[in-house]
Amino acid sequence: MKVHRLIFLLLLFGYQVCCKTYVHIDYSLTVEVPSEYSVELLGRAFLMETNQMEPSFRVAVSVEPIIGRYSCSLQVFLGDVKVWNSGHYSHFYTSDKCALELTKDGDLRLKGSNDRVGWRTGTSGQGVERLEILKTGNLVLVDALNRIKWQSFNFPTDVMLWGQRLNVATRLTSFPTNSTAFYSFEIQHSKIALYLSSGKWNYSYWEFQPTKSRNITFIELGSKGLEIFNDKYKKIAQISSFGTQFQPLRFLALGNKTGNMGLYFYSPEKRSFEAAFQALNTTCDLPLACRPYGICTLSNACSCIRLLTAKKGAGSDCNGGFSEGFCDKGQPEMLELSGVSSVLRTAPKRVNVSKQTCENLCLQDCKCAAALYSTSLRECFTYGLVSGVKQVERGTGLTFMVKVPNGTQVSHGKSNVKKWVLVMVGVIDGLIILLVIGGLGYCLVQRRRRRRRNMLASDNNNT
Repeated sequence: MKVHRLIFLLLLFGYQVCCKTYVHIDYSLTVEVPSEYSVELLGRAFLMETNQMEPSFRVAVSVEPIIGRYSCSLQVFLGDVKVWNSGHYSHFYTSDKCALELTKDGDLRLKGSNDRVGWRTGTSGQGVERLEILKTGNLVLVDALNRIKWQSFNFPTDVMLWGQRLNVATRLTSFPTNSTAFYSFEIQHSKIALYLSSGKWNYSYWEFQPTKSRNITFIELGSKGLEIFNDKYKKIAQISSFGTQFQPLRFLALGNKTGNMGLYFYSPEKRSFEAAFQALNTTCDLPLACRPYGICTLSNACSCIRLLTAKKGAGSDCNGGFSEGFCDKGQPEMLELSGVSSVLRTAPKRVNVSKQTCENLCLQDCKCAAALYSTSLRECFTYGLVSGVKQVERGTGLTFMVKVPNGTQVSHGKSNVKKWVLVMVGVIDGLIILLVIGGLGYCLVQRRRRRRRNMLASDNNNT
């Protein structure tokens, strides 16, 4: 067996084992893991690379620090962008080594301490001859007749590459740090959509539907846009890149920080990837633009719904200390916020109901955290989490109601609490406006002073 062992400290900036596009069976590559944990240490050994113009695809065995432990994974990169990861859904933690093996019987494995297998392709006995990285970025195991026995394209993560096809009922996912929620980009028969999921709750926050209610069978990323096809392989719609773009699209990505979906091309001048399209173009349209129980204001700033409770006084966090829910917690009440809405869609809906009925529907369900009522449409939407809340223009006829513990008003009454919350939003917007005006005034004063000094200097030179 051809064995490569690499010391972790040599891998802080990556180590190139070879530049081939493939490796044969009976191959092994091992990365040593340090005994002491450090968030700054990152081990990465590149074993394959495509023969194409920059940026090329590269395959690496990686050891990464994750919450006090080291994770071992097989990864594919396009330039410096990670486009596939064997540990995307489940981390394989190891303590002393991270070993990649392509066994004689054709199984690709990652092994850790005591030869424990943490990830595998399950292709033993299928005639696999080699592991290869294609020019499309697809990592494949093939037999002697070049028939694909396993491919990374069948296991999408948070990136879709050019030429890659995703069928109905498949999805991309990304996981924001320090959050139990996750984002997904999903292909359904009637639409493609972005979702925020938390526990059993699942809400869309962006959707695209083909015209004439045509059904979707699969999507594919082309050079000029995301192409949508029906069951007869006929293109029925396309999401095109905006502006003038001369370079072909290289990938679609679902951001783990924002949950935004973008189409990206490579700019040779900037030597980086640039967005040619983004599903959401304003901060307040993002589902987690602010923390839970926060409001994204008209100036794209975040303000807490910081509530006063009888027991705790002002809440130290946006949720006022009641994020654990309301089941078996006594009788709650609803706090009304006018001029506030939610970016979250596909919430349970009731039609032709009054605002009082909408309020009662949420109060009677201990798992309901908020409700949105439309006066003009007489529609009621209920939510299991308070996220994606944003301020909207007055006169929309929308009322957002947040469930709070009984006694939140202290002794001032419900209307005063409502007024206090909205004043906090207005104060932050006002401060931002004052800062902008003050900055502009300062610049004008400084410009006049410089002009006056220049005129005096010119007069002195003339005399």
